Amino acid sequence: MYYIVNSPKSFEDASAALQTQVKQLGFGVLHIHDLGNTLRSKGLEFKEQCRVFEVCNPVQAARVLDVDMRLNMALPCRISVFTEKGETRIGLIRPADMLAALSDDPQLRAVAQEVEAKTRQMVDNAA
Repeated sequence: MYYIVNSPKSFEDASAALQTQVKQLGFGVLHIHDLGNTLRSKGLEFKEQCRVFEVCNPVQAARVLDVDMRLNMALPCRISVFTEKGETRIGLIRPADMLAALSDDPQLRAVAQEVEAKTRQMVDNAA
């Protein structure tokens, strides 16, 4: 269900590398949620770093929504750069696994597999 890789890069360098890879592989970054800073700004003690990148390929998103508009709730894809016990990690929930829990449509399965291949490549290249 999860695809997570360790990176020798710093949190900041891995975050920058992911942004570059997203663009190079034909996706866009719609938004970045800095969960670590958000939690700390609310007065919570949170020692780790965590950024969630919302990424999207508009052509693939349109293909999904053309088949089942309800799946807008599963879009866009999210890729996280985070630290855990001193290690930088980059990961995502596998689109094919997530979609399998929501639909058994063969058209959607093919789209999810294409998106998963690209997002895994982003993670691997960024790490």
